[in-house]
Amino acid sequence: MSVLVVGVSHRTAPVSVLERLALDREGAGKLVHDVAASEHVTEATVISTCNRVEIYAEVDRFHGSVEAVSRMLCDLADERPEDVVPHLYVHYDDGAVSHLFQVAAGLDSMVVGEGQILGQTREALRIGQEGGTIGPALNTLFQQALRVGKRVHAETDIDRAAPSLVSVSLDRATAHVGPLDGKRVLVVGAGAMAGLAVATVTRAGAGQVVVASRTHAHAVRLAEQYDGRAVPLAEVEAELAAADVLVSCTGATGVVLPLATVAAARADAGGPLAIIDLALPHDVDPTVADLPGVALIDLTRLAAELQEGAISDDVDAVRAVVAEEVTAFVAARRSSAVTPTVVALRTMATGVVEAEMARLASRLPGLDPVVRAEVEHAVRRVADKLLHQPTVRVKELADEAGAVSYATALAELFALDPDAVEAVTRPVVTEEPRLDPTRREESS
Repeated sequence: MSVLVVGVSHRTAPVSVLERLALDREGAGKLVHDVAASEHVTEATVISTCNRVEIYAEVDRFHGSVEAVSRMLCDLADERPEDVVPHLYVHYDDGAVSHLFQVAAGLDSMVVGEGQILGQTREALRIGQEGGTIGPALNTLFQQALRVGKRVHAETDIDRAAPSLVSVSLDRATAHVGPLDGKRVLVVGAGAMAGLAVATVTRAGAGQVVVASRTHAHAVRLAEQYDGRAVPLAEVEAELAAADVLVSCTGATGVVLPLATVAAARADAGGPLAIIDLALPHDVDPTVADLPGVALIDLTRLAAELQEGAISDDVDAVRAVVAEEVTAFVAARRSSAVTPTVVALRTMATGVVEAEMARLASRLPGLDPVVRAEVEHAVRRVADKLLHQPTVRVKELADEAGAVSYATALAELFALDPDAVEAVTRPVVTEEPRLDPTRREESS
């Protein structure tokens, strides 16, 4: 059995495709059950955010399972396969392990190193556990991915990526509207990125900070922390007319601020406006950049610049941690794959010894007990010596590629009962606490 990943993300697909693949919790649960019910799949779950949809499955056949899972993603998008398949990526076996660890570490996020993806990875584990579609293989893999993500944030400085993103975007904004001291800032959204934006502009001396959100209570809570003002989302156009800087970072799957809204708000505005769009998919219609006096600063360009600049050393440190964890996990998995065969082999040998000793007892019923014990001891030592080198070598070979074939060869050579091999109990995995995920979005 091997792990398969079939997915689509901001790195491979346009916003239009990602929007069609957007899933709520109910939709994610249904997709997971459909995948788990398909042929060649024994376990399944899905990581679903505004930036990605990735199906993780434990499969017994590569080609058949790839075709089935890819077809489900095409059906989910309600598109022709030729419109979706070019945007899909596939990772298999060791590559799937490496990909998940990179995702959990934040290396594959739009905002490199952001911590929200850990909550979304935990949510994927929860969906599979509650739906009964995750078994020992994916449970072990996802638990380790969560530990890798936590280790990355504990041992590196990758956490500074998101604050750097806000700081760099505000630097771009001040180049257009001047210093933030005394300026009016409108923040749309009330999540982690919005909170970071509000805190940053407040420290920079913004004269007035207004927060708007789909959930007004969240906007009120955030605004009150920084002596700002909260307004309903319906009042954004009126507030925008007086704003010098707009920061938008919601979790919406569609445009929150269309061109018409921004144009109407700026019709009578005299000064320049800097719009910072930190959402993916974007919150603001990109064509607002064509409006007089408006400068648009978007997440895609900022994230690319940031990754190539100040945080590149942190990214390298995270990659080193991920590479180390992948190597250790793959080695342990290969060794574990051999263990059932080794146990079955030794069980078979024990059975042979016991059968021969029983036959000896029937032939020589008067055999002295002391002699019988010595004979049994000698026979067991012979069996142990004969099996020692093969079992040691197969465990050593488990660290190399193709270890499963060695275990299969061992089973074939000694005619081991497949049911006996499968009956070996897998290690019990300690489950992480089931915490609520932070949010659905990776970067909003």
